[in-house]
Amino acid sequence: MSEIRFDGRVAIVTGAGGGLGRTYALDLARRGARVVVNDKGGAADGTGAGPRMADSVVKEIGQAGGIAVASYDSVSTPQGGAAIVKTAVDAFGRVDVVINNAGILRDKTFAKLEPENLDAVLDVHLKGAFFVSQPAFRLMKEQGYGRFLFTASNAGIFGNFGQTNYGAAKMGLVGLSNVLALEGAKHGITSNVLAPMARTRLTESLLGAAAATLEPECVTPLVAYLVSEECHLSHEIFSAGGGRFARIFVGLTPGWTKAAGAKVDAEEVRDHIEQIRDPRGYIVPGSIADEMKAALEAFRGQQRAG
Repeated sequence: MSEIRFDGRVAIVTGAGGGLGRTYALDLARRGARVVVNDKGGAADGTGAGPRMADSVVKEIGQAGGIAVASYDSVSTPQGGAAIVKTAVDAFGRVDVVINNAGILRDKTFAKLEPENLDAVLDVHLKGAFFVSQPAFRLMKEQGYGRFLFTASNAGIFGNFGQTNYGAAKMGLVGLSNVLALEGAKHGITSNVLAPMARTRLTESLLGAAAATLEPECVTPLVAYLVSEECHLSHEIFSAGGGRFARIFVGLTPGWTKAAGAKVDAEEVRDHIEQIRDPRGYIVPGSIADEMKAALEAFRGQQRAG
C-alpha cells in the first residue's frame, strides 16, 4: 500500500501549538510537507500571547527530521491572516494546504452572552478562517492547486447548550467552505469541513468520561487524507473521533408541492407538514442550483399530475 506523501507541498496549520493542530502539523511534516505552525500562544479564551507553543511544535518537527517555521500572528485580523500566508511564501515559496484549526471558547447561555464574547469567538473562528484563506486562495488559483480544510463542530451543526457564539461561528464555516469548493473547482482547489471529537484544552471539561477515548491523534488520519493530492472530494463535511469516521450532510426532502405559483395558506402547510418533513427520497444538493432543479421538477410533476 502506497503512503500518502506531501513532498514539495507547503501547509499552513492554524492553532497548531497544541491539541488537534499539533497532531496535524506533526503528521504532515512526517509525510514530507513543509509546515507553517501558526499559534498566537494565548489561553483557551483567546487572551494572552506568546511564542512558546508554536516554537515547541516547530522544534518537535525538526527533531523528527521535518521542516517547519513558526508564526505567532493572530488569525482574527486581515493583517494577521495575510502575515501567516506571507510567512509560508517567504519561507517556502508557495501555499498548497490550509487547515483552519485555530479557535477559542467563551461559553455562555444565550440569555447571558455579552456582545464582546460573541465578537471574540466570531473573530477567531469564522473571520479568522476567512482572513487566512482569502490570500491563500488567490495563490492557489494562480498555481492551479490547493486544499482547504475548515474545522467546524457538532456544536454548530447539531447544536450544544451554552455555545451559541461557538455554534454560530462553526456553522458559518460550513457555508464558507461550500462556496470555496464551488469557486475553487476549476482551479484544482478542494474545500471540506471537519467536525472533530477530541480531547483538547478547549474540550476536555465538556467531554466527561468520553475524553479518555478521544485522543487528537484519532482524528489526524482523515485530515491527512482530505488535504492530500490523492483526495479529490470537495464540498463535504466529515465527523471524526475515537477511531470512528463518518460523513455529515445537509439533505433536501421531496417535500410537498401544490402547484407552481399556487397560493398556499398556513392551514395547508399544517396539514402537509409530515409530508414536508418525510426524509424518504432525499437528495444532497451540491449547490443552490440543485435545489432550484428539484423545485422545478416538483412543479413539473404537479402539472403532469393535474
